[in-house]
Amino acid sequence: MTVDIDKTAGGPAGNPPTPPEAIKAIPVRHYGRYVSAVVAIALLAAVVYAFSQGKINWGAIPDYFFDDRVLTGMGKTLLITVLAMLIGIVGGILLAVMRLSKNPVTSSIAWFYIWFFRGTPVLVQLVVWFNLGLVFEYINLGPFYRDEWSDFMTPFLTALLGLGLNEAAYMAEICRAGLLAVDEGQTEAAHALGMSHAKTLRRIVVPQAMRVIVPPTGNEVINMLKTTSLVSVVQYAELFRVAQDIGQTSGAPAEMLFLAAAWYLLLTSVFSVGQYYLERHYARGSSRSLPPTPMQKIRANLFSLSNRSSTTGGAA
Repeated sequence: MTVDIDKTAGGPAGNPPTPPEAIKAIPVRHYGRYVSAVVAIALLAAVVYAFSQGKINWGAIPDYFFDDRVLTGMGKTLLITVLAMLIGIVGGILLAVMRLSKNPVTSSIAWFYIWFFRGTPVLVQLVVWFNLGLVFEYINLGPFYRDEWSDFMTPFLTALLGLGLNEAAYMAEICRAGLLAVDEGQTEAAHALGMSHAKTLRRIVVPQAMRVIVPPTGNEVINMLKTTSLVSVVQYAELFRVAQDIGQTSGAPAEMLFLAAAWYLLLTSVFSVGQYYLERHYARGSSRSLPPTPMQKIRANLFSLSNRSSTTGGAA
């Protein structure tokens, strides 16, 4: 008896083709990664051991971590961060619009402002604001307000103006980059529909520019939180200043610096999470699939581990 073989199907004629054997993918082993991981863990362990053997009273940190003075200083740090960033964002938007203006005077004023405040250290600006009483003895606003400069320029106002006006120069460049990232056809189409320039910016250009503006703005917020430590030179009692004062009175100056660092790390971590979700929100119009959240990543990893364990148990 003769059996016809279908050469194209790979089996006897009339029978379904034989399925191909499953490919077993064997991952490439990266031994260099294991070595670098071991070296990194060893270095980290050495640093932790060195700090544990140092002459540092680590028990003083939890004793003062939730001290009323520390919490008050942290609240002032958050307050000055939020208010200075509001000044910086509003001022940055105005300066960016002025910088892109076709009016040469307006554009030149914005350019000079950005050039001056970006070119001088913020610490110098704080000290100058605090000592402007050498130039202006009085602040005179006519019938509304009149006082000596030393009484008017309080540590809080010095910190607010020094940080906020300096931040406006950096936010101006961030906003300008975001506005330039929007296609000019969007503006032309809005003008063709009869929209004014201000309405076009508010309704068309700025919402699309937010995708470019938000990530660096989040970095600026975190940087502002840490930069507030500089206002201690003008006697403003924020977190770093309070930690220094407690360290001098308690005899644990180094420990209080570590306490301040721990609070800064905690606050920046919270801000980083907020920045992540804000970026994810504004990415909805540009990405077909949004990046997974940290909780989604954790659930996916746990699900994959459970699948692997069940597969291994079934094979055994």
